[in-house]
Amino acid sequence: MLSEADAVVVGAGALGLSVGYHLAKLGMGRVAILDQFAAASQTSPRAAGLFKLIQADEARTRLAQLSVHKVTHFEQESGVPLPVVRSGSLMMARTPQHADLVRTEAERSAAWGIGLELVDKHEANRLAPFLEPKGIQVACHTAADVYIEEPSSLLRAYLQAAELRGATIVPDTRVTGIRLRGNEVLGVLTDQGELATPVVVDAAGAWARRVGELAQAVVPVMPVRHQLLITKPIDGVEAAHPILRIVDSAVYVRPARGGLMLGGFEADPLPLDIRGEDQKFSIQDVPLDVSVLHRLGAMVEVSVPALRGAPVDEHRGGLFTMTPDGQLIVGPHPIVRGFWVATGCNGSGFSLSPGIGQVLAEWIVQGAPSIDLTSCAPDRFRSRAFDDEQLRSAGVWQYAHWAADKGPDNVERRYTSLDQARTKYAALFVWIDSQA
Repeated sequence: MLSEADAVVVGAGALGLSVGYHLAKLGMGRVAILDQFAAASQTSPRAAGLFKLIQADEARTRLAQLSVHKVTHFEQESGVPLPVVRSGSLMMARTPQHADLVRTEAERSAAWGIGLELVDKHEANRLAPFLEPKGIQVACHTAADVYIEEPSSLLRAYLQAAELRGATIVPDTRVTGIRLRGNEVLGVLTDQGELATPVVVDAAGAWARRVGELAQAVVPVMPVRHQLLITKPIDGVEAAHPILRIVDSAVYVRPARGGLMLGGFEADPLPLDIRGEDQKFSIQDVPLDVSVLHRLGAMVEVSVPALRGAPVDEHRGGLFTMTPDGQLIVGPHPIVRGFWVATGCNGSGFSLSPGIGQVLAEWIVQGAPSIDLTSCAPDRFRSRAFDDEQLRSAGVWQYAHWAADKGPDNVERRYTSLDQARTKYAALFVWIDSQA
């Protein structure tokens, strides 16, 4: 166990490993990456591995562009090989309402410099032969989207690259406190001893809120279960076939191990506030329910007939960190000096981790990020303390409406009556009102 470091990253998942690697790469000095479990063992290896350039706002779009560039040039940058499948993707809709959503997203993303093309159902079928074209109203083809077949390969690459640049990985070490002097970080207390440091990065994923509380910092995230399955091999499915995102069902499908991966966002998800769980609770203890995926699959089988009756090879799940406003939390805490946050993935932490890691490390080492992350700053929660029920309600709402067309306050546009939306999503509007 080290006794001191120039920076300590808490959490050795995709976000934590990326931040640690980039801190070391930028010359931070002694960088330690701590995890209470084995490094790279929790939610990140259970991700879908999808990288998408179409995002809900400009900040995430810039992070996505940077992340895709970094994973497709990982070996050139780090010296560590990383297999990436350059498949492209199809974002498609089967209802008029969702067709409008796809067109809106495409127009917005094109204005931010994303290369894409609206295609008809026949072209969509040509690109993805396992896709039944009947019923498709519109599809958006993003040729530069990619996926990583086995997400654990990115984590192994991060680990190797971080260690090559002198970072120290400290597994099986539980953080029990953050030592402060006034409002300034002095060190990290662990079950293995104390580690003096002026910089702590909270990248603890589902445990981020608890780590924040140790530093007397508000980190408002609610873990919500997300699941996916991978079928056994299916004739005709090729790795280079595009990722499908069927927005009217909030379902994604991609080639995986010769078969298909199916995942999606259920309307009634399971939140898990793990702060009250036994300290040995890990992602392996998240209860899984394959019937959720069967229901999601039934919604899209008419468009992807190969899913019907396909034997399941793997069923896995993890925890997304959902925030009250559906936005990342990345940056310095506004009150606790030296305490930085990288969480609130809202379903995109794995795929945005290369960009987030670089930009946050720039901010810490050089004093400013190369991408404007004002919309992601922890400062937006400065004056708000959330109780458990508010966080739970808002996190569930954001998850269940992940694919909805939302306005700048992240509330669905389809609610023509503000009073109607306030009644249905009261907890979310409590937070919105507090920011006014």
